[in-house]
Amino acid sequence: MPKVHVRKGDTVLVITGKYAGKKGKVLEVQPDKSRVVVEGVNIIKRHTRPNQKLMQGGILEREAPIHSSNVMLVCSKCDKPTRIAKKFLEDGKKVRVCKKCGEVLS
Repeated sequence: MPKVHVRKGDTVLVITGKYAGKKGKVLEVQPDKSRVVVEGVNIIKRHTRPNQKLMQGGILEREAPIHSSNVMLVCSKCDKPTRIAKKFLEDGKKVRVCKKCGEVLS
């Protein structure tokens, strides 16, 4: 299974495509397809029929997945898009580290 460099809850910056330059939070990660769903990015209109869950049918707007290579993780400390490095702490725990400022990412 391919790995994805971001996790659910991370803040990312879209670097290519129609929504380039937009920041958002990762809502869902699909590692098998290398795709992520980002809040407020790649909005599609879904025509739905009325059903048990949604009594009122109609046109719903929701986020569609985009490829993970089109997003870049934003560091919470320096607030810049960055690549990540892996580092082991003293207790042996493996963590993600910002390449720009060296801050440990959650």
